Amino acid sequence: MAGFEKDNERVLELAGNFLLSCPRGVTADEFDTVKSCGVSAEEAFALLFCAKMGIDTDSPDGKALYRAYIQRMFRCLDDMGYEENPYRRAIRFGGEKCGEWELREDFVLPLEAFVADDLEETAEGRVIPRIGFFTRRFTFPAVYERGRVWMSVTPNEIATMEEPISVSRGRVLTYGLGMGYFAFMAAEKPEVSSVTVVEKSKDAISLFTKHILPRFECKEKISIICADAFEYAEKAAPLGGYDFVFADLWHDVSDGLPMYERLLPLEKLMPRTTVFRYWIEKTMKIYM
Repeated sequence: MAGFEKDNERVLELAGNFLLSCPRGVTADEFDTVKSCGVSAEEAFALLFCAKMGIDTDSPDGKALYRAYIQRMFRCLDDMGYEENPYRRAIRFGGEKCGEWELREDFVLPLEAFVADDLEETAEGRVIPRIGFFTRRFTFPAVYERGRVWMSVTPNEIATMEEPISVSRGRVLTYGLGMGYFAFMAAEKPEVSSVTVVEKSKDAISLFTKHILPRFECKEKISIICADAFEYAEKAAPLGGYDFVFADLWHDVSDGLPMYERLLPLEKLMPRTTVFRYWIEKTMKIYM
């Protein structure tokens, strides 16, 4: 990232502030007005982002920032493409209750901005946030605990797991259960013979096995072990004959980096042929 550290930090700060302070700040009227000038949906959103964040695209500095970063940040996502996702077709909640949990559909509004994928690092070292939006209201399954989101399967989660799922094979081991998205998608693959999930939360396992797992078509491939992931990685995993290992124990980079760095040395305990993947690894490597 030599030579671009300040610009990278500036853009990451701008994107973070926008997502925190005004993710719903772009209105339909504004969007339609800018788009009517003959620009794409992504460019219209990028220009409105600049206006709301005080970036003058007519100034040399603002124009350079726009061309190098901002015009590449935004993606207008295809809601129908996500609706066709196999997990999304199988898992639809209608407000079921389980103790303090509620299984229901969450949503993002039209033109609401959200993190849509890992950070992108260009060949020259620029770091580009990946921000997505839909032009229609989009729903996705979520579990609420006491009225707050506990787990969900968002477009970002789908995008960031696409590559690990695509290379999974044989006997698969995954650390972290969540709502079972990775386990579901991996089990659907003919080249995957089994999926072992290591999860230490008994409550998460109970909720999953009662309300989510029964909806899986390939549930017979999935087994769940209640254990600490790091202890399992040190003692049991090397004896399990796993071909592929995926870790998803963290919420974001801030809590993920220490766990990622703790898991990496444990790879040497596994057979040399074992393939490893980690959730949002591209983003964590950039921060490292």
